Amino acid sequence: MPGFELENRPWYFAVILGVVLAGFGIWGAESQWLSGIEKDIANRTSELESLKQKVREGKAAEARLPQFREEFARLDSDLQRLLRILPTQKQTDELIKKIKALTEQGSFRFVGFEPQGFQKKDFYTEWPIRVSLEAGYHDLAKFFDRLSKFSRIINVETLSMVALNKPGPYTLSAGFTMKTFIYGEVASEGVPR
Repeated sequence: MPGFELENRPWYFAVILGVVLAGFGIWGAESQWLSGIEKDIANRTSELESLKQKVREGKAAEARLPQFREEFARLDSDLQRLLRILPTQKQTDELIKKIKALTEQGSFRFVGFEPQGFQKKDFYTEWPIRVSLEAGYHDLAKFFDRLSKFSRIINVETLSMVALNKPGPYTLSAGFTMKTFIYGEVASEGVPR
């Protein structure tokens, strides 16, 4: 096939050929441009759907917010109750005040209150305290009854009683180990770790 020549063709043929070639060029450029736009639209549509899903999840969580707040308040109340039973600190002053208040409610003479060394267990620390007091038999029973009603866990171990053979309101001397518990491990200064 010989080369394509425009010289022997009428002028409008060149114009038509130019228009056709320009049309193909514009069509090719638009196809590329539209393809890029379509991809961008598809990406943005996907992002929009993802954001809509997050908004739906957020609205669902917002609808459950009162329920979460109620559950949090209940759990916080349970935690505060449990911390009274098994505190995270040794609270020596508070414990001494409670024991002293118990002795003032009956006929007692507080002889000794000697905290012993901490004993680490699984998730808690035992804190034995050696207590000595003089009292009447019934007052001592009331003391142990009131001690059992403390919110904090306190066990009484190694109880020994000796009759006092002297005149006065106290008929016996009692010594025992009062063991309480602290949640977690307690450092030597008494601070939980």
